[in-house]
Amino acid sequence: MSQDVELLASYWTIAGGALPHTDREYSPFDFRDRVEAAAKTGFKGIGLWHADLAHILRSRSLKEMRRILEDNGIKHVELEFLTGWFFEDERKKESDVQKVALLTAAETLGAHHIKVGDFNREACPMPRLIEAFAGLCAEAENHGTKVGFELMPFAMIDTLEESLTMIEGADAKNGGIIFDLWHLVKLGVPYPAIGRVPARRIVGVELNDGTHEAPWSLHEDTINHRRFCGEGEFDIKGLIQAVQCAGYPGPYGIEVLSEEARALPLEDLTTRAFNTTMAQFLVS
Repeated sequence: MSQDVELLASYWTIAGGALPHTDREYSPFDFRDRVEAAAKTGFKGIGLWHADLAHILRSRSLKEMRRILEDNGIKHVELEFLTGWFFEDERKKESDVQKVALLTAAETLGAHHIKVGDFNREACPMPRLIEAFAGLCAEAENHGTKVGFELMPFAMIDTLEESLTMIEGADAKNGGIIFDLWHLVKLGVPYPAIGRVPARRIVGVELNDGTHEAPWSLHEDTINHRRFCGEGEFDIKGLIQAVQCAGYPGPYGIEVLSEEARALPLEDLTTRAFNTTMAQFLVS
């Protein structure tokens, strides 16, 4: 096992009963409890969703959150999720409010990156996407963080080629792509192509498992039926080898959205997530 591997407990993996795309997206587990459980298990990073962040801030300040993270040796913080950042109509106002909240938190918490994208396949010309991504990265740089565009089947662009066109066009030193294995498998993105992506353009990598085919919709599959590493059909080690070939140093997130996992105790979630993911780095 590589002693240099650092894992990040992505938000949904240890959020317990939080329900994606509802008004109950915040975790029922206390922030301190999540951080302590993740750190005790061995995680060096943790993720927060925007609705969860707002919920936490009702009772804690950002400075208090930072102290909790530092006291537990958490080095990497991921904040998500910003949509609408490329809009040009009235909807942009709501996105901007969310952007300010995430960037403010990123600066105080020392966030590794903010995750951005789209869930509704909004049509948008590439020149506008490049302009918007560049502007977003410039703002993020002022707050000391990176911006990662998550490539997924639900976004306004859904190919590696288009994603890199946007990112390279923006040419921001703190802007890049986030590779989530579940999305890569469903999109059929070949690992050799991932291995050719410049390391400076890879902001984050998320590991998980699942099945190649499912009897339900893609949306249902992604929010309720992901699996922990080694419990499905994905070639997880193949992705790890590809991003390592590209020069990506980590950290590695573990993102599992699972109806079954939501019923598990916090300690079971952190232990299972850490152990199954770290096992993928063992040399066989």
